[in-house]
Amino acid sequence: MNVHWSLARSAAGVLALVAGVAFTSAAWAQGEWKAPAEAKSVKNPITKFDAKEKNEAKKVVETNCVPCHGPSGKGDGPAAAALPTKQADWTSEKVQKQTDGEIFWKMSNGRGAMPPWKSLSEKERWELVSYIRALKK
Repeated sequence: MNVHWSLARSAAGVLALVAGVAFTSAAWAQGEWKAPAEAKSVKNPITKFDAKEKNEAKKVVETNCVPCHGPSGKGDGPAAAALPTKQADWTSEKVQKQTDGEIFWKMSNGRGAMPPWKSLSEKERWELVSYIRALKK
């Protein structure tokens, strides 16, 4: 009887693992990421983005963003290969065509592998938006 119980428990464990993997995969399988309409019109309050501000933003990027987005923002950081979705290339037309408000909203709220960066101050997040703009091809 103990052998049967062990087999049943093992089978249940395997089923739970498979279900967990399927659920996790489904959570990662997401369509196009769009910010809500109201985010589109939100304006960046950072009007001065000179070398000092850019350097400060670069430090935040190096600490928080480089593992996934890479040192030049192309989505090729060392952790990106292990993630189930391709990381955004900040220099791409697709990212650069988004409004500042859309980028800020995505950065603030996150999705999937992209964490919500509300731990960064609002000023830091807006400076990151300006930094992303400065990477335009």
